[in-house]
Amino acid sequence: MLDIQYIRENPKKVQEGADKKQVDVDIDKLLKVDKKRRELIQEVEDIRAKKNKASKKIAAADEDEKKEIIEEMQELDKENEGKEEELKEVEQEFESLMKKIPNPPLDDVPYGETDEDNKVIKQIGERPDFDFEPKDHLELGEMHDIIDTKRASKTSGARFGFLKGQAVQIQFALVNLALNELTEKGFTPIVTPEMIRPEMMEAMGYTERGRDEIFYIEKDNLFMAGTSEQVIGPMHADEIFEKEDLPKRYVGYSSCFRREAGSYGKDTRGILRLHQFDKVEMFSFTTPDKSPEEHELLFEIEREMMEKLEIPHQLIDICTADLGDPAAKKYDIEAWMPGQQRYRETHSTSNCTDFQARRLNTRYRKDDGSLEHVHMLNGTLFAIGRILIAILENNQNEDGSIDMPEALHKYLPFTKIENGS
Repeated sequence: MLDIQYIRENPKKVQEGADKKQVDVDIDKLLKVDKKRRELIQEVEDIRAKKNKASKKIAAADEDEKKEIIEEMQELDKENEGKEEELKEVEQEFESLMKKIPNPPLDDVPYGETDEDNKVIKQIGERPDFDFEPKDHLELGEMHDIIDTKRASKTSGARFGFLKGQAVQIQFALVNLALNELTEKGFTPIVTPEMIRPEMMEAMGYTERGRDEIFYIEKDNLFMAGTSEQVIGPMHADEIFEKEDLPKRYVGYSSCFRREAGSYGKDTRGILRLHQFDKVEMFSFTTPDKSPEEHELLFEIEREMMEKLEIPHQLIDICTADLGDPAAKKYDIEAWMPGQQRYRETHSTSNCTDFQARRLNTRYRKDDGSLEHVHMLNGTLFAIGRILIAILENNQNEDGSIDMPEALHKYLPFTKIENGS
């Protein structure tokens, strides 16, 4: 959520920011409602002041005056009741309009009208030049009996998968690699709850547009988390950090749940796009002046991990239309996947500035003792299924065996998935 004072002072900039994100909002309407809201607040306060003044007169008044004052107060009560009801309705409209305003893109975000306008910054690593027809991850997974989507469909329906045997070992090798690397960099490892209260999910900015993607358990009034960042962010709701404790960095591991509501018929083969997957996620709370630097750090860590795993990839600067509501700036990394002969997203990292912190009331104490909202950032370290796909497909051999990246050797009891194993 943006600061209403900022919106009052910069209405054109806020409207332009929403337009760049292709989000339909009416800042003029918001400001009219805000003006009405402030007028009603003042009227209610004036009525209360009159009531307080009348109350003080009663003690010194004679019987006739008391009767007159009481009648006056009763009239004030009726007037106040009507004004407070009107204020309540206007407050609700105001809150609804405020929540629809996305975080404006930072000035250096490339303009775009669709995700096709995302900007490729750089391609890193050589794509494998196979002298045979490469298999995709599902062929390889079924050959080695390490991925089973057919039985998962039987037990759970479409868009689920079993990881088995060596695939499970690779998953936890990736997790161990991530935790070891990130703890050395000062991140606190955390395993998060996988359910979240609706008001917390709303505060993170994922429900105004994107609610269809979220699994909801009606009986318990809980959402299933689509990523651990949605739970890590609200950990410090209504809290105040001391400046010297920032940046506060976490690396979270969790299962994630998404409806994939807008992807009907897309990526139905294998484990690329599932309803349930596991992920290692970075999250940082920092001061506003340090958030651009922190964003570059998270992006650098993601790049380092891809290079450690020797996966060919490209770096993407996300355009305005593809940012999503909370993000002011976002980078993606896309891994080369030979089975599809294309790059596919495996990482993203976003600077959400103070957009989520305002909703969560998460602040820090400045040097002068005043309080200011923190900036909140997130970044994918490993979306396990997609990284697994990239490892299997890029490291396959003609006989179907698969070499493991050297960075995982110390975390695995094998350096190669042998043909027929």
